[in-house]
Amino acid sequence: MSKYVCVDVGGTFTDAAVLDENGEVNVFKSPTTPHDWTEGILGALKVASEHYNQDFEDFLKDISVENGGLFTHGSTISTNAIVEKRCGKIGVLCTEGFRDVFLFREGPNKNPFNMFLDYPEPFVPRYLTLPVKERINSEGGIDTPLVEEDVVKQTLKLKEYGVEAICICFLWSTANAAHEKRAAEIVKEIWPEVTVVTSCEVNPSSREYRRWVSAAMDASLRKLISTYANNLNKRLNEEGFIGKVGMLNSAGGVMSTAEIVERPLYSVDSGPSMAPVSGRKYAISDLNEKNAVVLDMGGTTFDVSCVINGNISVSKEAIIGEEIPGISRVNVHSIGAGGGSIAWVDNGGMIRVGPRSAGSVPGPACYNRGGTLPTVTDANCVLGYLNPEFFNDGRMKLYPELAKAAIKEHVADPLGITVMEAAYSIWATVNVNMIAAIKDITIWQGIDPRSYAMISGGGACGLHAIALAEGLEMDRLLIPRTAGGLSAVGGIFSDIISEYNGSLYTLTNNFNFEGTNKLIHDLVHKAKEFFERNNITEEYQKIEVYMEAHYPFQVYELSVDITDFLDENYNVTEESIKKMEDAFHAEHERTFSVKDDTYIECVYWRVKAIGKHEREAVIPEQKLNKGDLAYEKVKNYDTRKVYFKEYNDIKATPVFKGDSLVYGDIVHGPAIIEEPTTTVVILPGYRAEITKFNNYCIEKEKYIKK
Repeated sequence: MSKYVCVDVGGTFTDAAVLDENGEVNVFKSPTTPHDWTEGILGALKVASEHYNQDFEDFLKDISVENGGLFTHGSTISTNAIVEKRCGKIGVLCTEGFRDVFLFREGPNKNPFNMFLDYPEPFVPRYLTLPVKERINSEGGIDTPLVEEDVVKQTLKLKEYGVEAICICFLWSTANAAHEKRAAEIVKEIWPEVTVVTSCEVNPSSREYRRWVSAAMDASLRKLISTYANNLNKRLNEEGFIGKVGMLNSAGGVMSTAEIVERPLYSVDSGPSMAPVSGRKYAISDLNEKNAVVLDMGGTTFDVSCVINGNISVSKEAIIGEEIPGISRVNVHSIGAGGGSIAWVDNGGMIRVGPRSAGSVPGPACYNRGGTLPTVTDANCVLGYLNPEFFNDGRMKLYPELAKAAIKEHVADPLGITVMEAAYSIWATVNVNMIAAIKDITIWQGIDPRSYAMISGGGACGLHAIALAEGLEMDRLLIPRTAGGLSAVGGIFSDIISEYNGSLYTLTNNFNFEGTNKLIHDLVHKAKEFFERNNITEEYQKIEVYMEAHYPFQVYELSVDITDFLDENYNVTEESIKKMEDAFHAEHERTFSVKDDTYIECVYWRVKAIGKHEREAVIPEQKLNKGDLAYEKVKNYDTRKVYFKEYNDIKATPVFKGDSLVYGDIVHGPAIIEEPTTTVVILPGYRAEITKFNNYCIEKEKYIKK
């Protein structure tokens, strides 16, 4: 029977989410294998096949598109390569006189209050950034013709340096791409084997730094992603999978392997971009809520994203490593605060947590795999929140005595406190770090989290979620049963998505209808070609058009969906202008709490191609249980000694197996609920009710109407 599967490679665990033929979603985990990512992927899939009592080859056939299945895959491999500076060696041909764009970036420090920020190294070293004499002006006119001899000379020099790709970045190529395209032709003529990337194709932004660095990133990832994708598909095909894996992208959707190899920049943060996809699904279905803050706390990082009025928040300001590529991506804010984050005491005698992580190798001390430093997982183990015999569905055993020893040596003894006090301090410290990260993407971006629902996911988040909600005064918290693989689950619900961008400056009080409509038509044409390449029939196609604009004299743009303001042929008309202005004013007021009545300056245009799956992933509703509450109905629950600050003591606490709880059941805190891939801690004064879609809705007791 066909199944939908998505695999997400994280820093500590590789998650596989499976939607089976009965509509049931299950999540399976296997340790990530940094030496060979494919081993971890195969490991997670094998755990899934064992759960369904299937031969591995038969399971892989069931998830093949040819048999009605679906297999998608996302990861942070590209992100890690950029952050850790393990990208391919590339060369850049740039406009003469502008070799230092990569060094100077956009000028001022984005965070002037950070006194410890070292000036970052340029993404491409200066010796690999070689000048070519040419100049196109901002109107698209040619001030200085391209000197083709320079292109030949510099290409041969880069060949001597042994680069694996050449990126061509000229000024104002968005106004006239003739020089970039001709330079690319010359490079291919004299060096046919080299990969050539032009900035006007990767990211047609008028801001040269963002356009250049995004093109350079794309070029540097070509070989890595191509090799990885080809090896992954080869290994899967050898095991029995038919066809090729769909690759998740940073726009919150799926691309074919061929598409992502041609646009590897969009593989950056492809795994974390799926968390808001599943978060939106759960928020709307279970809470009837279109505004949500989505959390994903895994073993290495803590990711935060937002769903605003049913739309996933996107941004061009997201930082990758030390760079801002300026491409439209799902707005995910990540910090080093996962279960594997290492706790330490600084020179001032303060407990710090992260950003360094123990990862999957060697992992937390309690894994007994050679790790000796205390982590958040070790703290949760010592506090009694985790069941040492039921970690990762019982496939891994935890060793609390090793966790205690690590915390005692590195935290408790240096501070002169007990091990339990040290463990709780680690737990509370990482909570503070995560609350600050949530504020960065909500309060500091014009969002009041108190009016939003919190959707909590990731294998570790259920241990901290209530504390985070309490710290932000959020009174609606939902923890899905599949929280352990929230991003992987998002891949099951995601559409086939690609985006196409163009730059054209115009004013709403003096609008360039001809130029704008031509650009939009060109982008729509690219979207339709995307549908055709991916065999998406017309009834499953959807196109959205966005305008990115600002008020006069502002520097950065806001994105507004203008699809409904265009005519049936995607033309901006006279009637469209007022609606576009009103929509922009409303978005500016939502973001900054102020608006103006003036005209706006339109800068960028974006078309989003969305292909729906013929078989939609749907989670069935559960039947309401009209019996007694969980405490009275479930007779065989266990108890475990757990530390709660509210009691300042260890307390014998009820522990429920998740599969014993059904729709309508209520669990009052303090309590522990154990799922195969996550654990939910219900603090005193809170209660969890199982929803109609089999998830945990947690509220304060005082909010419940008697």
